[in-house]
Formats: sequence, structure tokens, C-alpha cells
Amino acid sequence: MFTGIAEEVGRVDYIQPTKLVVRAARVLEDMQVGDSINVNGACLTVTQFDTSSFSVGIMPETARRSNLGQLKVGDGVNLERALAFGGRLGGHLVQGHVDGVGRVASMRWDDDTLMIEFETPPEVMRYVVEKGFIAVDGLSLTVVTRGSASFSVSIVEYTRNNTTIGECRVGDPVNLEADIIAKYVEVLTQPETSGITEDFLREHGFLVG
Repeated sequence: MFTGIAEEVGRVDYIQPTKLVVRAARVLEDMQVGDSINVNGACLTVTQFDTSSFSVGIMPETARRSNLGQLKVGDGVNLERALAFGGRLGGHLVQGHVDGVGRVASMRWDDDTLMIEFETPPEVMRYVVEKGFIAVDGLSLTVVTRGSASFSVSIVEYTRNNTTIGECRVGDPVNLEADIIAKYVEVLTQPETSGITEDFLREHGFLVG
């Protein structure tokens, strides 16, 4: 689990379809092989590290469901170590499981605040609510407005200056993870079915015609 509060912005040093090497500093302090680390919203496992960088493996499913496959050497990535037991939860509970890839639809200034609108796929949009949480490239953000196929967030100066969201441009892909609480609510409120339908009864001779 993560909090959605990036500890630093790392830089891609090397990338292949199944391997990513990231230059970093702060997240290396107590790193161990096998640690989980949130890289742009995807929970990845550390396979190697040294004093200036770490390596993670990228599963094919992760590459398909995220924007990691579009990264280039030099690109910035948001980094966060796994939440320690008893640690402060500054954002919201983030699993590091990317639900879909959205795109930056528009960017505008509202006084000193940057408003960003994200085009959002239906499989994520169903969980988006105004004033609710969503993770964008691993960052815990609050939904300001919700449309039929997009949502907007408000980005303060600190977040712009200390995460990759300050480098976003219209059209850029972003990893999206819906709030896990919304997913649990959906499951808990779905009516239970026995699996016995009219077609089932007819197929097994209980109904004729």
C-alpha cells in the first residue's frame, strides 16, 4: 500500500520492455531487493540497486495497462516507498494497481492554481465522484469536477514543483487508479444471483416453450 504522496521525482536511466532503471536519491536510503515501490502509479518490485539508481521488473500486464511502456530515457517518474506500519497517511490508500490510462485534455490557470482535466476511460470513470480521491501517476488528488468522460483536479504550487504533474502537457498519457473504497462499495451493493436464469431452466428441461 502507498499514500499517493510522492517522495521524489526520479529520472529514467534505462528502459526495456521488461526492465526499468531509475536514478533516484531519497527512496534509496533504506532500500532492499524485493521492496515494493510505486513508480508513476504502478507497484513494482526492486530487483537491483546501487548508490544512485534502482532497477525494477515490468510485467507484460503492467506494460499493457499503464503508460510505463511509453517512457523514455530522461523522463521523470513519481516515486514512493511502500507505507510503513504506523506511518502517516497523508493522501489516501493507493494500491499501485493501474486501472486505466487517461490523457491530459486541458490545462488552465485559476489565479495561482493549475486546473487539469483528464480524459478518462469508462472502466475508471464509473468510480469517479466529485470531492473523492483518485491517483494520477501515483499522486493522490481530489476530484474537483466530474463530467461524463473526464474529471478535473486542482494542482497547488508545491505539487507542481515537486512531482511530474508540473511537466504535463495536453495529450500526455497518465496512469489512473480509482479509490479502492469505491470498488468495494460496488461489489458490496451488487445483488447476489444464484446463477439460475430462465435460459438455465429451459436448457435443463424445467421450462418448455
